[in-house]
Amino acid sequence: MANKPNVLVLGGLGFIGRNLVEYLSNNNLVNKIRVADKGLPALAGLNKQHTALFENQNVEFKQANLAREAMVNKVFDDGDQKWDFVFNLAGETKYSQTEEVYKENIIDVSVTCAKAAAKRGVKKFVEVSTAQVYDSGKKASDEADKTKPWTKLAKAKLIAEEELKKIQGLPLVIVRPAVVYGPGDISGITPRLIIAAVYKSVGETMEFLWDKDLRINTVHVRDVVAALWLLASSGNVGEVYNLADSNDTDQGSLNKQLEAIFKIKTDFMGNIKSKLATAVAMKTVAETANEKHLKPWSDLCKGKGIVNTPLTPYLDEEVLYNNPYSVDGQKITKLGFSYQHPKVTEELLREVLKYFEDLNFFPTGLY
Repeated sequence: MANKPNVLVLGGLGFIGRNLVEYLSNNNLVNKIRVADKGLPALAGLNKQHTALFENQNVEFKQANLAREAMVNKVFDDGDQKWDFVFNLAGETKYSQTEEVYKENIIDVSVTCAKAAAKRGVKKFVEVSTAQVYDSGKKASDEADKTKPWTKLAKAKLIAEEELKKIQGLPLVIVRPAVVYGPGDISGITPRLIIAAVYKSVGETMEFLWDKDLRINTVHVRDVVAALWLLASSGNVGEVYNLADSNDTDQGSLNKQLEAIFKIKTDFMGNIKSKLATAVAMKTVAETANEKHLKPWSDLCKGKGIVNTPLTPYLDEEVLYNNPYSVDGQKITKLGFSYQHPKVTEELLREVLKYFEDLNFFPTGLY
């Protein structure tokens, strides 16, 4: 047991974090796990299995604002453990926040934690960024391709990446996932599932901007966490690794899944109509869509006795533009990694819904 690594998971209550803790714990891969997060396990919307992890004596929890150096030092130094691997999954995940919010909650968090890791001689610091840092286009971006972030969140992530590269002695590995989905996902594919439920309840056709070919490349969270572990143990320091399955997911294939699950009809506005609509004001398009979806969703939840849910059909203006999310995730396979969930399936999406139903966050009887 003693020769297994001690692992620090920053932001370990989040969607990827909780799944990483589960993977490390269930596969008996580590000696000790410490999770640091600004939230508390009891308030994080964990299911029974994930809640049980934080009651495990091998998983220790510390509440901390990781943008604050004094708190980061406490996270790293409390007790006599030396941390072998540090996974940084902390940081703001909401879109369209101010630059100040992103600076404090993405850039400052990454830099403060990375400096602490370098100072203490960790073996690997795994920074989880986003594939939204690439110039969006139809060609799948690989790790050597041009960066041109198309969300404010991704701009902050890229700045964080650049700052970390400057830190002396930091054994850095950068990971850029495509759209991550799976049990606990709130902001990846789940908003589409919620909106589909709304259209099921109102009995209308669900219409999307752009066309069926718009890329929304994906990667399942179980593949993400397996990849993170492989990169901590075998990834090359100084390298960037994308994570994306071979499904080459687009709006059309996702819509087929939504139609099968919810028994609804879907359609597309097409590029010409979408361009006309968004040329006037994407803000208005987003507001109109949100107005249409929010009340029926609220009514659905009330009707099933759901008082509080983190799930929302709210669509952010930033993610509605015609930006193909096209990612080449093959580089990591040269390290012997294989994606266990190469395609988005109806079964995997139903698993997401079941996760939230069990927590009473998603109305039952809709599919």
